[in-house]
Amino acid sequence: MNVMAKAEKKISSAFIYFFGSFGGILFGYDIGVMTGALPFLQADWHLENAASLVGWITSAVMFGAIFGGALAGQLSDKFGRRKMILMSAIVFMVFSVLSGVSPDMGEASAYYLIIVRMLLGLAVGAASALVPAYMSEMAPAKARGRLSGLNQTMIVSGMLLSYVVDFLLKDLPGEWAWRLMLGLAAVPALILFLGVLRLPESPRFLLRKGDEAQARKVLSYIRKNPADIDQELASIKETAKEERQANQKTSWSTLFSGKYRYLVIAGVGVAAFQQFQGANAIFYYIPLIVQKATGQAASSNLMWPIVQGIILVIGSLVYMWIADKFNRRTLLMVGGAVMGLSFILPAVINWVMPNMNPMTIVVFLCIYVAFYSFTWAPLTWVLVGEIFPLAIRGRASGLASSFNWIGSWLVGLIFPIMTASMPQEAVFAIFGIICILGVIFVKTCVPETRGHTLEEIEDQGTNRGRVKASNPEN
Repeated sequence: MNVMAKAEKKISSAFIYFFGSFGGILFGYDIGVMTGALPFLQADWHLENAASLVGWITSAVMFGAIFGGALAGQLSDKFGRRKMILMSAIVFMVFSVLSGVSPDMGEASAYYLIIVRMLLGLAVGAASALVPAYMSEMAPAKARGRLSGLNQTMIVSGMLLSYVVDFLLKDLPGEWAWRLMLGLAAVPALILFLGVLRLPESPRFLLRKGDEAQARKVLSYIRKNPADIDQELASIKETAKEERQANQKTSWSTLFSGKYRYLVIAGVGVAAFQQFQGANAIFYYIPLIVQKATGQAASSNLMWPIVQGIILVIGSLVYMWIADKFNRRTLLMVGGAVMGLSFILPAVINWVMPNMNPMTIVVFLCIYVAFYSFTWAPLTWVLVGEIFPLAIRGRASGLASSFNWIGSWLVGLIFPIMTASMPQEAVFAIFGIICILGVIFVKTCVPETRGHTLEEIEDQGTNRGRVKASNPEN
């Protein structure tokens, strides 16, 4: 025990926060890596005309993530955040390698890769849920507000890293290129595993298990003021007590009772719109989009994902600068409106000017990514974290996350099918209309959370429920 304590005490808060951030890099790398691998995989396995298989291979990770996040949340309450992050890293490593060594068995290879990537998705969903939760429980209260922006920055940095790796490997023989791109995802997973091995367990989990002495010891490693430790322990105990009482009094049906329905619809709706607006269609398929627009081979267009990645990183930094200067609703509505127009205008221009430069659509996609990166991308999870009352927070947050992953999976699945049957401009115009519907949804259904306490936000939902109850025709 003394050896463990000495080993743990050497761990700095910077080390803990770095590996919390590194979890975001791992998540982002896997989101982005298929962008560059897909053109080579299509050519190697002759899948150019197999839109549904391409959609399933790309979206299989998101399908697995739908279940991975929910499963990891429940298991982490039983076994601890740290152990489940370690387990997720192992699963990630194993199935990344298995993706890279996929056997070449004709059409059966595609089904093998789909299944392997679904299992990989369990780890992706788990990491996306566990790492921010662990970080929020380790960080001091004054730093938690910045963690959402920092986590988003690390995710898009991971995406940019994967785009750069894809670009560097593009001149390898086709079969080796996509296999190395997918297999190298095991490297950041290994780094995460080795780093988390040295981390202590979350004080909140330790207290929940009745180990107050160890929780105090862990807090002593990352808090400088002993008085802060006593105050934080008391706060954690009180919050845990309130959550136990809330969980005993609530069920899934409670989410849609008159008192909470307004806030649940708002939070889950924003999480769903974030994905159904089509951002992942760009992130997963930008080389194929450029190929269809210009006729150039997708494998020669791997600079475009890097451009998108740079825009995403810059946008995430812009968000961290403006996050507390503008209302959440204002940023979401402005961002959604510009995103919608960025999708709709190429279709309008192409209709008016049939000889439109084919790269026009790519320029508009860059505008979309820029506004998405500092509005809907980070703000969705800021709002979801603020909008749900304590009594329903666990279930409602899980529901919002599930709808977000469902949207991500469906967009990844259906985009190649849609572009195989209609012009690209028309497909993006459909996503543009969804963006505009998202703006209307925010305007009419989402309360402002910036500058309001959680209690004030809950009162908005309660008052809205009362109004609806007294005016059922509304």
